[in-house]
Order: sequence, then C-alpha cells, then structure tokens
Amino acid sequence: MALTTTWWWVRHGPTHASVLAGWTDLPADLSDQAALARLSGRIPEDAAVVSSDLSRAKCTADGIVGSRVRLPDARELREINFGDWDGMPYGKITEAYPGELETYLQNPDRSSPPGGESWNEVARRVSDYVDRTTGNREGGHIVAVAHFGVILTQVQRANGQGFPGLVEKPVANLSVTRISVSDGQWKLEEFSTLP
Repeated sequence: MALTTTWWWVRHGPTHASVLAGWTDLPADLSDQAALARLSGRIPEDAAVVSSDLSRAKCTADGIVGSRVRLPDARELREINFGDWDGMPYGKITEAYPGELETYLQNPDRSSPPGGESWNEVARRVSDYVDRTTGNREGGHIVAVAHFGVILTQVQRANGQGFPGLVEKPVANLSVTRISVSDGQWKLEEFSTLP
C-alpha cells in the first residue's frame, strides 16, 4: 500500500504592497498574533515546516513553526520572477511596457516578463522541489509557507485546471491549501481556507 504525503501550503502574511512582488524581498505584517496562533493550531504537530527564502515567507514560517521540525529555506519556493517588472506598480509597468503586461497575463505559460520566468518555468522549478521533498518525507506532513503563484502551480498540478481560470482563484494570506499525493496521484483536498 502506497503512503500518502500531505502538503499544507500556507500563503505568507500580508505585505500591504501595491506592487508586483515576485522576488522583491518585502516584509510580511505579522502583527495579528491571534491569526498566527490559529494557523499554527490548524497544521499537524508532526509536520516539517519549510518556506521560501524570501523574508515574508520565512518570518511567517518562523511564526507558526512551534515545536515542529524546521527545514532549510528553499529558493525553489520563491514567487514568480517578474524580472524587470519586479517591485513595480501595475500602472508603471503598463506605462513603461505598453501591451506587454496584458500579453503576459493572457499567456503566462508561453511568455515571460523581460528578464523573468514564464508560468511553466515556475511550475517546473516548484514541482522539482516538491517531488524531491516528497520522496524524502514520504508518508508525512509538510507545511510549505510560500506565495500566491507557487501555491497555484501545485493546485494546477493536483486538479489539472488550465491557467486562465486558475489565476482567478483567490489565495488569501495565511490561508491553507492542502494537497495529498499517494502513488504519484495528486489530489486537492482543501483550497485557501482560513483557520
């Protein structure tokens, strides 16, 4: 009988930034200690906790880890690299790159921002890490504190949904998205639930 590994994807705390924040290292607002406590109480005590190496994810993970095992931060779990657009407000992007943002948003699996990555490149990067970690922790629980795009790559993997409808799904800050894998079969168990 195959063992089931469960990934508990947590979106980092809010940044309150109105920019395209991919690899820009913005801090998270973790002032709502009650929300962090509820989140920590929602995830399994025997889980291993990993996060992106960006501070908004790292600090969120540190805020919920408790007595759980803390795995090394993973660069592979970073948000989409928006390249030259990273850290820019949408208005400035459309001003500086007329038409390019619209093209990217309509076809992110086949296009990328200047100096950045396509959706497919992000999905491959994240999935490679998830596969390795699943192999090392088969049958366990893994809490991964990451980003909107990163979480959606794994939702897409679990339910096979195409990109256009996928990005319309809201992934709330400090929410849990639970995905199980058993014998190579991925299943979306829960999506963007606040504790």
